[in-house]
Amino acid sequence: MRPENPQPKERDTALYEAILRLNDLKECIRFFDDLCAVTELRTMEQRYAVAGCLLQGKVYSEIRRQTGASSATVSRVNRMLNYGTGSVAASVRYDLEHLNQDNE
Repeated sequence: MRPENPQPKERDTALYEAILRLNDLKECIRFFDDLCAVTELRTMEQRYAVAGCLLQGKVYSEIRRQTGASSATVSRVNRMLNYGTGSVAASVRYDLEHLNQDNE
């Protein structure tokens, strides 16, 4: 007899609440430096950079050359942008708009 599938555990929001309490960029960097391995941070930073490139309409080969990401990573980020919640895309678009305004 197979056991019943347990109900999915509710998401623990303590981490997200702690992130929201961070005061500035320096504190945020220190928090994530303590929490994550260097490779985890670099992976997230790279994916965010790939998202920016994709939203700028760059082609995979250019993105791979610019970010060092594999084609699998570029594809994964592209899927996330197209089928994810939209949160990362909105954040990247905000950054791109403000970067363009700051450079004008």
